[in-house]
Amino acid sequence: MTYLSYTDTRRHLRDALNTAEAGVPVGISRRDRRVALVDVNLLLELLTSCPQVQRPVAVAEDGGWSVLLPGTPIAAEGDSLDDAVEELIVALREYAEDWIERLKNAPNHADNWPLVQLVCLSTDAKLADWIRGSDR
Repeated sequence: MTYLSYTDTRRHLRDALNTAEAGVPVGISRRDRRVALVDVNLLLELLTSCPQVQRPVAVAEDGGWSVLLPGTPIAAEGDSLDDAVEELIVALREYAEDWIERLKNAPNHADNWPLVQLVCLSTDAKLADWIRGSDR
């Protein structure tokens, strides 16, 4: 893959975006750092199948529902499964904010980068489908 400079990327942004949307790798370099420009739907597909991102688990208990994300401190409860899913989406978004602000360098949270990307790049509807397992 060739890496475009920051200046070349700005000059040819439309072409770079079209290339990334087509699923072709586009790299951008600035000083000694490199980043990739990728189509968000392709990235989300990859993240939802990433073994590092565990699937949420729903459990019916005491007339309500609990939904938790194994290996993380993220969980939610609700009177119905839909309520629990909505609460988990809120909890996921709060965790992602906390991760970005302060947890990303904490040893027990640093490996949650794929989860945070999934949460930040997804709509609530996409997250609900992922939680329910209907995104497959």
